[in-house]
Amino acid sequence: MSGVLDFLVEPWDQVFMRRAFLVAIMSGVVCGVIGTHVVLRGMAFIGDAVSHAVFPGVAVAFVLQANLVVGGAVAGLVTALLVAVFSQNRRLREDTVIGVFFAGAFGLGIVILSTAPGYSGSLESFLFGSILGIGDSDVLGVALVGGAVVVSALALSKEIVTVSLDRETARSVGLPVFWLDMALYAMVTVAIVISLQAVGNVLVLALLITPAACARLLTDRLGVMTLLAPAIGALSSVVGLYLSYALDLAAGGMIVLTATVTFLVCWFLAPRHGLVSRWRARSRPSQVDGDEDDRAAAVSEEGTGASSAG
Repeated sequence: MSGVLDFLVEPWDQVFMRRAFLVAIMSGVVCGVIGTHVVLRGMAFIGDAVSHAVFPGVAVAFVLQANLVVGGAVAGLVTALLVAVFSQNRRLREDTVIGVFFAGAFGLGIVILSTAPGYSGSLESFLFGSILGIGDSDVLGVALVGGAVVVSALALSKEIVTVSLDRETARSVGLPVFWLDMALYAMVTVAIVISLQAVGNVLVLALLITPAACARLLTDRLGVMTLLAPAIGALSSVVGLYLSYALDLAAGGMIVLTATVTFLVCWFLAPRHGLVSRWRARSRPSQVDGDEDDRAAAVSEEGTGASSAG
């Protein structure tokens, strides 16, 4: 028992681990809340696209020796605005417009970085995360920005869901569809940017999508899903960090793997929508029919026996 307690307490004795836990938990919560809307809308592609879209901003910030996160946020928001504008043309699907602009943004980032010698090593933390090297200012920044994103998402939740379910109905009741699209793109961008330090550009999609996908399997109610997704995201981040500390493995990768294992468990064992439950639901009618046949046979035998006795 004492060994388990020591394992749980030991990482918190390290200042860098305390910062890592705080940022990981906050990133998991923010991505869980925003990921709920992304999964409901079927926009998983946008998470990967935004992670590419922030790249030119990071490249410019690197060349100018400015803050990489701020540069990425600006680039992501500008690209999100362009997608929101061009997506209003119903001739093109939303995912098509996203693919065009975010792929173009990533290409622009590569071109910009090619002008700066020795860039690859310096951007390793951006690509794969550097959660163990986070400072106090980073923790405060994630807390403030992440809190603002969560509050905004909860305040606009009803309207964003309405637009996601039926855009034409949303327009007919007077909802500002364009601005709600823009708000969602902006929140996705910010959620991804503040999570880059935790898991990096390569893995950030998993933190945005996987916890929300788990919650989607566990409940049919949006309110419950909005609570479950951030809880799963935060728990996966904490467990992943513990495993990373104990096994001396990459923190970002362990966080994502923990979330993925959680998804697999939900996919198999979710109460109503898991594989086991669906298998039982399919087999239950035949089992009931078999039981009824057995009962009918027993009644028939009883009746025959009674007639013979008479």
